[in-house]
Amino acid sequence: MTALPVLYSFRRCPYAMRARLALAVGGHTCELREVVLRSKPQGLLLASPKGTVPVLVLPSGQVLEQSLDIMLWALAQHDPEGWLTPSHGSLQDMLALIAECDGPFKQALDRCKYPSRYPDADIAAERALAVAWLSALEARLSSDQPFLFGTHAVLADMAIAPFVRQFAGIDPDWWTAQSWPRLQAWLAQWQASDLLASVMHKLPAWVDGTEGVQFP
Repeated sequence: MTALPVLYSFRRCPYAMRARLALAVGGHTCELREVVLRSKPQGLLLASPKGTVPVLVLPSGQVLEQSLDIMLWALAQHDPEGWLTPSHGSLQDMLALIAECDGPFKQALDRCKYPSRYPDADIAAERALAVAWLSALEARLSSDQPFLFGTHAVLADMAIAPFVRQFAGIDPDWWTAQSWPRLQAWLAQWQASDLLASVMHKLPAWVDGTEGVQFP
């Protein structure tokens, strides 16, 4: 029997979420090992001493430790929905927008979501930064371009949506009150998708020495 890739993941982690989305859409069967981050199993630490998720261990022994690397690997093997080929812009354009998400926006998100962890941060300034970036996403969308890079969901949509979801969840009433109708519709459509539902099943924590579950 051919060995499966092993995916260490945590269901609610936005980085792990986007990796699971790409693996699922590409039809890559994996052994999923759900990790409890406050009690990291030895198997995760042996595979990746940094101890964060997601981590994908390929049958060759290669270890992919970054969520975007996992997405690109999965889609390079099979990209049935054209996530790497936007109708507007290029892969490099998408990677640049994802870098903004993973850099300045993620920093602002963390400080708004967990203010007690950042006692020296100017939370108002961080929220303003996040609002400016989200407003720019709103401006990218239109009736003719309902996704970030054109007419269909692509890598950027799937890599960024988990983090916008997290920001929207800080204060749902505030999120609903913002004048971002296209961005709100974009997020709602993603949250209601069958693909997202298929990767969000709650699983028991994986224990060292046991088998994970087949995913997807």
